[in-house]
Amino acid sequence: MPIVIFYIFGRSIIINLLLTGMEKIKNNKALSIAVSIICYIAGIFVAYFTFIILPDSYHFLVKLLIADIAATSFIFLTSVIFNNSSMYDPYWSVKPMVFAFAYLMVLGIENAGLIHWLTFILLQLYGLRLTLNFYRDWPGLKHEDWRYREFRKKFPRIYWPVSFSGIHLFPTIMVYLACLPLYSIFVVNANIDAQIFILSIGAIVLLASIMLAYIADEQMRSFRKEPGNKGKIMDKKLWKHSRHPNYLGEIMTWWGLYIISLSLNFEMWYLGIGALAVNLMFVFVSNPWLDKRSLEKRGNFQDYINRTRSLLPFPKN
Repeated sequence: MPIVIFYIFGRSIIINLLLTGMEKIKNNKALSIAVSIICYIAGIFVAYFTFIILPDSYHFLVKLLIADIAATSFIFLTSVIFNNSSMYDPYWSVKPMVFAFAYLMVLGIENAGLIHWLTFILLQLYGLRLTLNFYRDWPGLKHEDWRYREFRKKFPRIYWPVSFSGIHLFPTIMVYLACLPLYSIFVVNANIDAQIFILSIGAIVLLASIMLAYIADEQMRSFRKEPGNKGKIMDKKLWKHSRHPNYLGEIMTWWGLYIISLSLNFEMWYLGIGALAVNLMFVFVSNPWLDKRSLEKRGNFQDYINRTRSLLPFPKN
């Protein structure tokens, strides 16, 4: 059935692409979203078939990584075709949902316990929330993230190699590392009873992270809708206490998943490398990059920096 649906929907999009032309699709948000969804469905199939054709002698995590990179390469190809690296943007949020589903299938639904269903549901909530948030604000394929446009200006002759390594592959590796606790939860320690107290802490942190990011994004969306706020700084509500509360939520997601994995045992404590990597990426790359751009666009943004912390909602001196 999924293959039939994919064929009918995909065939329709391809025909539409040929009849209406690339530019019309780029300028139409609904068509752009449809194309994006079709590409991601195809990317999932690419990952699946890559995984199953790899030798069983390969470690599970190696096979998963190769399949992940194969899907990333496919999405990169669509970025080149549409000349828009924002084709990759939903990958960050779609991938954890796919990974959680794949791990659940490996374990077997009949073998799933509380910790498995809880982890699965929370990651689906996380992925759906973030993916829908992207599509709500995305104007379509006519728009490319400002960071990618900066790369085009900075590396005009080698933009696509830079795009593949920096925009596509690097985030793929980050999320792959962040999802490593799933291996402990669904494979290595699948038959171990979780310590309810630690499991509860992890689940609360993960759920709170989803709610925090949702509320922060909705507050920013409402702020931007007001014409009178154009060019102004959002320094109210959550944004009064943190310059990047949505990113704080993102970071908390992966620490929450890691804590959930620790509820089984502490022997695989090193799987926290993923949450740490994501944490460091936001602290030293993403947040400073956004702050730099805001400083260039808003003259009084330095005052906001002086009185508000980047992530943690603690008052400055």
